[in-house]
Amino acid sequence: MQTPPDPRKSAGPKLRINRMIRAREVRVIGSEGEHLGVLPLEEAFAVAGGQGLDLVEVSPDAEPPVCKIIDYGKFRYMQDKRGREAKKKQRVIQVKEIRMRPKTEENDYLVKSRQIRRFLEEGNKAKVSMRFRGREHEHADLGQQKLERLMHDLQDLANIEQAPQMEGRMITMVLAPKH
Repeated sequence: MQTPPDPRKSAGPKLRINRMIRAREVRVIGSEGEHLGVLPLEEAFAVAGGQGLDLVEVSPDAEPPVCKIIDYGKFRYMQDKRGREAKKKQRVIQVKEIRMRPKTEENDYLVKSRQIRRFLEEGNKAKVSMRFRGREHEHADLGQQKLERLMHDLQDLANIEQAPQMEGRMITMVLAPKH
């Protein structure tokens, strides 16, 4: 039988094993998956100890609690392995930001639109910020037109998550990739 794990090192769910279990009676599932029925706790310890395995409380909320006779070290290893596999399959979506000005020239506009296209193709979101300085603020319509042109140019692979809106001296827009 294995000694109880150090709770400070335990990263997974708090499972009670062996002498940590506090119920009087438990429903026991054997090492091969067979149901052994409802047994007094001491008898369940004896069965697990006879096989050289641990008694692990897998469903503490059930009445009576359900315990399994398993090798706890192997059980924890398999849980961690499943967690690592699930983490590998996750995809983190980032929000990439591109800044423009209302007076951005044509070539710079094309470079920035290609960059946004690349972000969207990689599966990331793109936030486009248009900043106005000084008197440029009086011509916000020019910036709005430039962002509408960008939306039109990228409509084949982008959804508009947040339409262009004025926030202080900036107009921001968020584009998400189409799936």
